[in-house]
Amino acid sequence: MSVDTYVERARTRVRTEREALDAKRTAFERFDRRVRSISADPTPVASTGAAVTGTEQRVKPAGDARCRDVRRAFEETVRPHSLDDVEGSGDESLLETVRSELTESIALALSPATDASFSPQLKRTIVAETAARRNEVKALEGALAREAAHLSDAADAVDAVVERLAALDETPLTALGFGALETRHETLDELRSRCADLARRRQEFLNGTTSNGAEAAVAHRRLPPYLYRDFPVDHPVLSTVATLDATCDDCQRAVRRHLVRRV
Repeated sequence: MSVDTYVERARTRVRTEREALDAKRTAFERFDRRVRSISADPTPVASTGAAVTGTEQRVKPAGDARCRDVRRAFEETVRPHSLDDVEGSGDESLLETVRSELTESIALALSPATDASFSPQLKRTIVAETAARRNEVKALEGALAREAAHLSDAADAVDAVVERLAALDETPLTALGFGALETRHETLDELRSRCADLARRRQEFLNGTTSNGAEAAVAHRRLPPYLYRDFPVDHPVLSTVATLDATCDDCQRAVRRHLVRRV
C-alpha cells in the first residue's frame, strides 16, 4: 500500500532553514561588531584656508567615508543571507536590502545621496535595530527547533499508521471470516483515532507561540506559509493526516461491503 506523505520533506526543509538562520544570526553579529568599531566622533579636517595660511581650522564630520564603511560591512555580512530569503531578490539594491532588514530611515541615512554624517545617534540606531533583528532571528530559531521536534513526533506517528496499514493489506479481505472482518474494521477505527489525535496535536502546536524573552515572539501559524510555500500542500502534517484518514475510511468501506455479503 502506497500513501503519499509530506512529513519527511518538511523535516528536510526545516533542517535547511535552521542552518540558514544560524548563518544569518552570525552575519548580524559580525555586522554589529563592525559597526561598533566605527568611530562616530567628528573628525577635524583642515579647510583650504588652513592649508594655505595655517591660521584657520574647522571640524567637518567624515560622514561619507564612515557611512560607506557601514554599507560595505552590511554588504559583506548580512546582505548575502538576506537575498537568500526571497526568490528573485538578487536584483535588489544594497539600500533596498538595508531598508528591508533594518529600517527605511537607516537606509536613507546611509545613502550616498543624502551626504549624512555617521553621528552617535545614527550609530546607536543601527546597533539597536541590529540587536532587534538578531533577537527576531533567535526567536525564529527557537520556533523552528520546536517545529523540528513536532515533525519528528509526527513522523513516528505517521510511520506507525502506514506500517499498520501495510501489514493489514497483506491479508486480502476475501481470506477473512466475519469475526476477522469485524476485527479489521475495529483496527481501522483505532488507526483513524490516531490520525485524529495527531491532527489535534498539530492544531494545538500551530496555535502556540515561541518567544525569545520579551524581545521577540513567533506565532506558529506563521511557520507553514514561511517554510512550505514551495510545497504542493499548505500544511504537510495535516495533509498527510487527511490522506491517511481517507485511506482508512476507504478500507473500512471495503470491509463493510464484505460484512454485508457475509450476513
